[in-house]
Amino acid sequence: MGGPSAPVPDAPIFDPRGFRLSPFEAELTARAREFGARVLAPRAARWDREASFPTDNYDDMRKEGWLGICVPIGEGGMGADFRAYCLAAAEFGRYCGATALTWNMHVCSTLWSGLLIDDLEMDAATRALHLERRAGHYANILERGAIFSQPFSEGGAAAAGTVAFGTTATPVEGGFRINGKKIFASLSGHADYYGILCTEVHGEERLSRRDTLYLAIPKDAPGVSVEGEWDPLGMRGTVSRNLIFRDVFVPTEAALMPPGLYFQAASRWPHMFMTLTPTYMGLAQAAYDFCVRYLRGEQPGTPPVKRRMYPTKQIAVAEMRVMLEQTKALWFQAVSEAGPDPSKEQMLRALAAQNTVMENANAIAAKAVRTCGGQAMLKSLPLERIYRDSRCGSLMLPWTAELCIDRVGRDALYEKGEVD
Repeated sequence: MGGPSAPVPDAPIFDPRGFRLSPFEAELTARAREFGARVLAPRAARWDREASFPTDNYDDMRKEGWLGICVPIGEGGMGADFRAYCLAAAEFGRYCGATALTWNMHVCSTLWSGLLIDDLEMDAATRALHLERRAGHYANILERGAIFSQPFSEGGAAAAGTVAFGTTATPVEGGFRINGKKIFASLSGHADYYGILCTEVHGEERLSRRDTLYLAIPKDAPGVSVEGEWDPLGMRGTVSRNLIFRDVFVPTEAALMPPGLYFQAASRWPHMFMTLTPTYMGLAQAAYDFCVRYLRGEQPGTPPVKRRMYPTKQIAVAEMRVMLEQTKALWFQAVSEAGPDPSKEQMLRALAAQNTVMENANAIAAKAVRTCGGQAMLKSLPLERIYRDSRCGSLMLPWTAELCIDRVGRDALYEKGEVD
C-alpha cells in the first residue's frame, strides 16, 4: 500500500489561456502560487494568532527576489508591470492576506517611483535627478534587502484625497523637518523605511494637496516612534500601529518622487490606488477553494467526509462561483486598463472593480462559512481567518467601498465642470 497522495496543486486564479496572459505573467503567477503554498500558507495562522509581523516570510521573499518584483530586469529585479504584479499579488493573498497586504505597501515604493512615474511629465533635469535617486532606492532593496512601508491614514480626510496631509515637511538646510502622525501604519516597527506622504510647508500659506511629498524615512531616525496596541479583527499580521514623527530630519535625496509628482500621479494615474485589491481577490478565491475542498472531503484537518451530494450545498457553491467569476472578470479588465489619463468609462470601471472585490471577497467568505457549517468557525482551519481578513477590505483608504459608490454615482451623472 502506498502512502497518502500528494495534495493536488491549486489551479491558477487566472487561467493563462482563458485570460490570455503573457508567458511572463503565466510564469510569474505560477511562481507566486508555488511560493504561497510552500512558504506563506503554513505560517499564516501564526501571524494571525499572535498579531505578529511575518518576518520569516520576508526573509524568504528577500532570498527569492520578491522584494524587487516591480524593479526592471535590467536593474536586477523581476520586471513586473502593473498587471503582472497584481496577478502575482492575488496569488500571495490567497495564502496569507496579511503578508500580501504588507508586501503591497513595500512594492508600491518601487511601482510608484518606477513604472508609474515614467508615464508622467517632468523636465529633463528633474527626471535625471529622480533616476539617480531611484537607482539608490533599488539598490537599497536588492542589495541590502530593505523593506519599505507606505502609511496613508491620519484619522481625517487626507487619505481619501480630499484635503492635504496633516503630516508636514518643513524645508530646512539640506532637507526637511517632518512632524505628524500616521494611524493604521502597516509594517510599523518592522519596515526599514517609512514611505511617508506629507505636505510641504510654504511659510504661512495654507497646506495644499499639490505640495504632497513622498519621502523615505529610516525607522531609526531620531524622532520616529511607534505607539499603541495592535489587536484588530483581521489582517492581524500587518501590525499597523501608530507612527509618530517629532522633528524628524530627512535629507532632500530621500524623496521617492520629485516635488509635485505625487499630485500629478494621483490625478493622472488613479489606478495606482487599486493595488490593495489583489490581496482581496486572492482571499475571495481562497474562500471558494476551501468550500469546495471541504464539501468534497479533501480539506486538510477535517475528516474525509463528502457533503457535495446535497442540493443546498450545490446551490451555494454555484452562487459563490457566479460571484467569483463576476468579480474576477471585472477586476481583470480594470487592472488591464491601468495607465495614465484613463477615460471616464475606465475610471468608473476601476471604482466599480474596487468596490466589487472588497465587498464580494467577504460575501463569498460568509457564504462559505454558512455552507460548510460549524467546523468552518474553528481557528484550526483557515476559513475563519479568511472571513475576518476579507471583512477589512471595504474599509481601506483611499478607495473605501463607500467612497467608491459615492464617486460612481456622482461621476456617472455629472460631466466634468457640471453643477446643479
